[in-house]
Amino acid sequence: MDPAVALIRTTLNTASLAAPGLAGRAAFGLYRHPFRRSRVRPGEHEVHDRAVTGTIRHGDARVAVYSWGDGARPVLLMHGWRSRASRFAHLVPRLRALGLTAVGYDAPGHGDSGGRTATVLDHRALALRLQERYGDFEAVVAHSLGVNAAFLALREGLRAERLVAFSGASELSWLPTAFCDRLGLNATVERELRRREAGGAMFPGVADIRTHFDAAREPGEIALPILVAHDEDDDVVPFSHARRLRAAYGERLELVATRGLGHRRILVEPTVLDQVTGFLAAGAHPGGRTVDGPGEAVGAV
Repeated sequence: MDPAVALIRTTLNTASLAAPGLAGRAAFGLYRHPFRRSRVRPGEHEVHDRAVTGTIRHGDARVAVYSWGDGARPVLLMHGWRSRASRFAHLVPRLRALGLTAVGYDAPGHGDSGGRTATVLDHRALALRLQERYGDFEAVVAHSLGVNAAFLALREGLRAERLVAFSGASELSWLPTAFCDRLGLNATVERELRRREAGGAMFPGVADIRTHFDAAREPGEIALPILVAHDEDDDVVPFSHARRLRAAYGERLELVATRGLGHRRILVEPTVLDQVTGFLAAGAHPGGRTVDGPGEAVGAV
């Protein structure tokens, strides 16, 4: 066990016995801020270093923006929690081969951007800002928490022709439980954490978190083809989130289910990226396939 995690677990669970509010406040602070910034990985450097870089201002933070291409036919890349734009490095060359311009960013508190943290609302705002700069997007490609932000942004003014969602969170109400489970925090801490989240400190102006951040609500509001790629063994965002999206969007959502890739390797698996490339090149196709291990199709979903 990570010694830092063990210390957090012991400290907060013990504090919750005598001072639940204090323990909840400390847990909320950890919940809002990434533990550490993600670095560019060795296999990402070549693509990352070829990007044209710039910044945009978001609140008090300067946000790093990356683009690969001449600006024509832009595709927006939306990363997840404790991640960064370079995680899409294996997809970028495929986008360029299709004549698409890849546009990504590091959210505040992530990667090379300033600031301390970013919520789904910040990702949505950044997506709309980048639309002002690059115009309507041919597609949005998102991973993990970025998927929820993509659905929200598409409901609130982001314009795109297609959506690709890797390992996506269909709704956010499960996050406090997942956070507390990962750290081994008790029910008292979780209850206090949820109370603070619902109190408006994290999502100002949002009255009902469960409904507002539900990617499956009112599916008719997002009338575009969708491809969802999700691993059945994902230990971060359960596969049930993918099934929930498929049930909501029906045949216009293609579900690519994988096995053995987990939450992150799905972004670099060539067979999955082949299907994503085909989807972006030719549009959505009905149905879905299951990919086993290094990309063997084993059945329909």
